[in-house]
Amino acid sequence: MPTAIAVTSSDLVLPPHDRQTPPAAVQPLDTLESSLTGMHALIEQHGYVIALYPASTRGDVTRRLHAVRSVLESDRIALLGLDLPPLGLALLAQQLRQLSVCDFSPGVLASSARLLAHYIYAGALLNSVAKLDRVPVSLKSHAKSWVPGAQFAVLATPRPQLVRVGQEELTGPEFGTRMLVAPGQLPAEWVTGTLAPAWRVQSVGTVPLPAESTRWWGTGKTVEFAAGLHDVSVLYQLVSSVRREECHWCGLELIGDRCGFCTAPLPSPSSRELSTATGRAASSVRALPRGAT
Repeated sequence: MPTAIAVTSSDLVLPPHDRQTPPAAVQPLDTLESSLTGMHALIEQHGYVIALYPASTRGDVTRRLHAVRSVLESDRIALLGLDLPPLGLALLAQQLRQLSVCDFSPGVLASSARLLAHYIYAGALLNSVAKLDRVPVSLKSHAKSWVPGAQFAVLATPRPQLVRVGQEELTGPEFGTRMLVAPGQLPAEWVTGTLAPAWRVQSVGTVPLPAESTRWWGTGKTVEFAAGLHDVSVLYQLVSSVRREECHWCGLELIGDRCGFCTAPLPSPSSRELSTATGRAASSVRALPRGAT
């Protein structure tokens, strides 16, 4: 069975691209007991679980996730807090679900989340940035929020950007993407009719606005959007092109500089060379005949 991908709420579970894309699980559940039962079942069925949650999520949610892993005493649960808006996180979860049926090990799949997040262009159309604290907002932009009819386009990742609609343009991806649009209390015409063509997206899909989005963007008068890679062959090529290492702590494979399961950082090249040299020296000492010096 493929590695299970979990998210913190059902509205972060996007429809699958095809029949091969597995569904996502929801963790944690309403109570600690149900969360423990559900997580244990996922481990029994899938072997490993990768749970994604926004870095800005409520403390009680993250505490329950860590409590579940602690009580189960399992090293097969990866808890990944990512600094992505809700729709961007949902898109990342969908990408991991696509890759989970490929031949990647659980360690590579978990550590690929940080890599894939760099290729997600997530933002929103807002009528006010007065309560926006996830992206740097200048005093001038705050003042313009009070102008009737003012609208702002905000990019949270991969590089924060805030522009006044009609005066500046958001920097888009330089590769083919599919855009997801989640309308809130604003019409989505600017996103679908202006931004999507400017970014030359290959297709546009409409999904419900996640409940967390209102808190994340500071207003319900928003249209959230996220553009990213959607072809599983391109995603596979991107992840497989990165050099794989072995985690020195838990032994799982990883890409990048940190293990997704035990969070141990990859030792620096100098540390690895020293460790290798020490190991060779120890082997040569053990190889000496009894009584030799």
